[in-house]
Amino acid sequence: MSTLPADVLGELYRSDVGWRLLADLVDLNNRMPGQEGEHRGAAYVRERFEEHDLDGIAVEEFPIPGWWRGEASLELHGVEPEQRFAHQHELVTLPGVPAGEVTGEIADLGHAVPEDFEDVDLSGKIAMASSRTPDDYDRWVHRMEKYCLAVEAGADGFLFRNHVEGCLPPTGDVGKIDRAAEVPAVGVSKEVGDRLLRYCDRGDVEATLAVDCRNEPATSRNVEAVVGPDTDREVLFTAHVDGHDVGTAAADNGAGCVLVVEVARALKAIEDDLETRVRLVVFGAEETGLYGSYYWSQTRDLDRVKCVFNVDGVGYSRDLKVHTHGFEGIADAIAETGAEFDVDLATEDGLYPHSDHWPFVQRGIPGSQGLSETDDEGRGWGHTHADTLDKMDVRDLRDLTIYCATAVAKLAERDREIEPVGEDVIREMAVDGGYDVGMKAIGHWPWGEDDRPWPWREEPDE
Repeated sequence: MSTLPADVLGELYRSDVGWRLLADLVDLNNRMPGQEGEHRGAAYVRERFEEHDLDGIAVEEFPIPGWWRGEASLELHGVEPEQRFAHQHELVTLPGVPAGEVTGEIADLGHAVPEDFEDVDLSGKIAMASSRTPDDYDRWVHRMEKYCLAVEAGADGFLFRNHVEGCLPPTGDVGKIDRAAEVPAVGVSKEVGDRLLRYCDRGDVEATLAVDCRNEPATSRNVEAVVGPDTDREVLFTAHVDGHDVGTAAADNGAGCVLVVEVARALKAIEDDLETRVRLVVFGAEETGLYGSYYWSQTRDLDRVKCVFNVDGVGYSRDLKVHTHGFEGIADAIAETGAEFDVDLATEDGLYPHSDHWPFVQRGIPGSQGLSETDDEGRGWGHTHADTLDKMDVRDLRDLTIYCATAVAKLAERDREIEPVGEDVIREMAVDGGYDVGMKAIGHWPWGEDDRPWPWREEPDE
């Protein structure tokens, strides 16, 4: 017997509700954390919750360090003729950095894994790093880790070059939890990056990197609602509403918002059969530091959270992959969902500390992240100008909605045990996976520090 009744499945396969919400979100153009588009996106989600007659609808504001984009340029000296890159298809500023102008030699660090920085002095130089992590490396090295290692080695500027052709320059936050980052930084397209490498191969190349932006306090918003019985424990199904302003954030993470709303609608239709309350939460300010999920997790009683199913980076395909972080009860629910629809839903049990499930998982709460699998290498269109509606397919969203709604209903079964673990278990997983190196480099290591900045304090800074 299917978890979702045939009439509910049929309606979901015909629905364009989610697609219309996605179009509304991308038409906002700019959903950067703390800015008007993000606030309006949160309002759109709240309106959909109201239309679908959900209970417990709430919008909550919280403070964040805001960041606004200006112009940027990179001018090369000592090449004939001189070269200047200033168009947004060539380079974009990385959020969280300060405004400024620096001049220095470009130093290419290749893949910029930690070993590439050993005994390297970047004083007075502009470091350049690929967005790729080698296939044979034991973990993925985050953009922020490469940036912070370059700054620690003395770099005055940073260039983050895309390794995927045709995908334009990549963006992504490199700011600190409680302040702006140290030096100007931009992402450059693979095509510009390859050109810079060609110039560097000729000899020392000096460049001037100029960035105009502003860092000011702002506020972001979380939106939530509930469906199902009033039980002591809850299953959380979550996504984030914000997105980078260089594109329209269709897949990252407009599609996630769509899934939260559509799964809510599906579960509302079977509300009388749910055995555990499901809380639908759309977080703000994920892209600049997971602020919404940290705020939520530190202002709630986490003993009530049975588990978290977070979706981020969905919509690139209908092939769902779930990082389960070793929580067998979650993996079992995903496997049973795949068997129910005779599809292979992939799971990975290793640590993946890079989205809104992490504030929960780091504290031992069972949590997972669902994303779309593709054959493409790297992030693809995500975090670029090309994360747009035309890359999406309504059929993928319909399939993903059905898989996620079914999995959430299974996670909400009263007899399905999903045991939390101690923080020491998650800490050990982080060390075993080599993630401690990167987390400590960027100041995001949440264990063993006496003076950890927000969002690791128990009470957020108001």
